[in-house]
Amino acid sequence: MKILFKTCMAALCSIMLLNVQAQNESPLLTNMTNREAMTLDGKWRYIVDPMENGYYNYRYKVNPNGYFKDQKPETVSDLIEYDFDKSGQLNVPGDWNTQREDLFFYEGTVWYKKSFIYEPSDQRAFLYFGAVNYDAKVYLNGEKIGEHIGGFTPFNFEVTNLLKAGENFVVVKVDNTRKSESIPTKNSDWYNFGGITRSVKLVEVPKTFIRDYAIQLKKGSKTDVEGWVQLDGAQLTQKVQLEIPEARVKLTLTPDATGLAKVSFKTKLSLWSDKNPKLYEVSLTSGDDQVKDQIGFRSIETRGNDILLNGEPVFLKGISIHEVAAFTGGRVIAPEQCLTLLNWARDLGCNFVRLAHYPHNEDMVRLADQMGIMVWSEIPVYWTIDWENQSVFDNAQNQLREMITRDKNRAAVIMWSVANETPISDPRTDFLKRLVVSARDYDNTRLLTGALEPHSEDGYRVIDDALGESLDVIGINNYCGWYGGTPVSCAGVEWKMIYDKPLVISEFGGGALQGLHGLPEERWTEEYQEDVYKYNIEMLKNIPFLRGTTPWILMDFYSARRPLPDIQDFFNRKGLISDQGVKKKAFFVLKKYYSEKPIQLD
Repeated sequence: MKILFKTCMAALCSIMLLNVQAQNESPLLTNMTNREAMTLDGKWRYIVDPMENGYYNYRYKVNPNGYFKDQKPETVSDLIEYDFDKSGQLNVPGDWNTQREDLFFYEGTVWYKKSFIYEPSDQRAFLYFGAVNYDAKVYLNGEKIGEHIGGFTPFNFEVTNLLKAGENFVVVKVDNTRKSESIPTKNSDWYNFGGITRSVKLVEVPKTFIRDYAIQLKKGSKTDVEGWVQLDGAQLTQKVQLEIPEARVKLTLTPDATGLAKVSFKTKLSLWSDKNPKLYEVSLTSGDDQVKDQIGFRSIETRGNDILLNGEPVFLKGISIHEVAAFTGGRVIAPEQCLTLLNWARDLGCNFVRLAHYPHNEDMVRLADQMGIMVWSEIPVYWTIDWENQSVFDNAQNQLREMITRDKNRAAVIMWSVANETPISDPRTDFLKRLVVSARDYDNTRLLTGALEPHSEDGYRVIDDALGESLDVIGINNYCGWYGGTPVSCAGVEWKMIYDKPLVISEFGGGALQGLHGLPEERWTEEYQEDVYKYNIEMLKNIPFLRGTTPWILMDFYSARRPLPDIQDFFNRKGLISDQGVKKKAFFVLKKYYSEKPIQLD
């Protein structure tokens, strides 16, 4: 690519067959990590537009000559009230909040522009965005090519016939305004970072190419591999070669008239696990297109209260993580920042992480694959949303679909989560059960979970949420010693659950300002947080059906809900590590618990 820059297994196939897109989106290209592409990352020009004057006219109608046209005055008399070329610059990927102090609290529209030189070829071209938060309207050379809703999942548009020889420009209208019908909704306890927060790429592929594929062990098997390969283009029935050289697998597949080729074979594999994060080089070739991927093979199931990794009971020693970079406090933008977080989790003794509360950067999941760290991945169906609004459900379902589409071949991902801390009601339960059905349609090889809340009854903490009937693993958030009771009171708490299923305590903990010391009963001190962990761990030891924990949270993170001066200063301080990388006393309490807790259970 010559681009120079100016500055059906039914369950498995359904993820592809049901991949309904937002306006003008092309079906999602997967495995962007291993595809040939040229990055559009770097400095982009930007214009802050709180009144959306670049999109609407004064009658609040869409202006056909908005900022996306990038107009220039042709005479000295022309009236044009913006100029990208004289405007400031923002880094892409990145959030605007931590790049510009005056935009720290800004929510609204920012326009981005990038110019590049393109030399035409005989291949197809796609413009790919890793994520844009939240409402992205994308224009190429002044014409709208599509839009995408949702701040944490990838999307792309085919631009083959829209590019021109020489100079081209992309403009993106990014709007992170919180809305009641959004996913997440208006109220959340993490920062609403705005911007083009993940990489932008221009990728070229042959006229008929391998768009997507799923290759995993059949559910319940350690030797049977199933899946599919999907071609895109005019020659949909051309042969596909599948090779896994190390496993001595070499197959020729024949797609049907829709370009779908089924995969099914038996082989002996070294199974991926937290102790053996084995990845195989998998090659797919069709016509002029070849893609390679690094795929691990493992089975994940439940049996009664147990979680079985490759048939063996396992205890998930975990921690919750937000996609926030150490030291900057902004959105993670580089693999090195992901690695810092995962190395801290590893130092803690973790074999498992909960990537809260939305799909994280693909780099995070791929690094977890390489490091042998199991992953809970979820969509931002969070707290209270409009459960009876069909468009809200469609939005949640699309984000679920995009998350699974991107990461379905990652062995590290063992659980998809459909929600966090949602208040119980019939409409909510119906909404979430429908999401569970969708998730099983898209991918039947993984476990389904959600972070629920218990209630108190007859001196017990009771788990009987009706959603639990549909889940494989029950997640529970419980803040004993922080939002109720004293830390000491937590040690004797007893639990009951009506389901014969594994329990993961998906959140517990308390806040502390790193470096603030005092008596154990003094809120916000490291000693108070240390006691919260110490006595909650005593409680955990007495839950017979407990199979994992992901305390809240690895590192302090920005939250506009947390304004307490001199303590929070718009940080959620429940991290075991400060935003500057200093470990608090509670870190070592949890580390000791994990070091003494066997991974393999009897």
